[in-house]
Amino acid sequence: MKLPPLEPQVINRIIEMAWEDRTPFSAIETQFGLKEKEVIVLMRRQMKPSSFRMWRQRVTGRKTKHQQKRSFVAGRFKSNNQKG
Repeated sequence: MKLPPLEPQVINRIIEMAWEDRTPFSAIETQFGLKEKEVIVLMRRQMKPSSFRMWRQRVTGRKTKHQQKRSFVAGRFKSNNQKG
């Protein structure tokens, strides 16, 4: 699969967002134009094989990474102890 050319800082941000539990793939697609399958290809190319397997195992089936499976509306947790 051919990915569009991306700056190193953009690649780093996509990887960071892909590792975050509460960032859905749809947010990555909205911000960077990469679909879930393209993010997987990017992660495979940029990570060591063992790190990629660990990430895939972590993400596969995770409800928070797929917008349709999320049970919460807000994207961020906010403690009752926080101001505002």
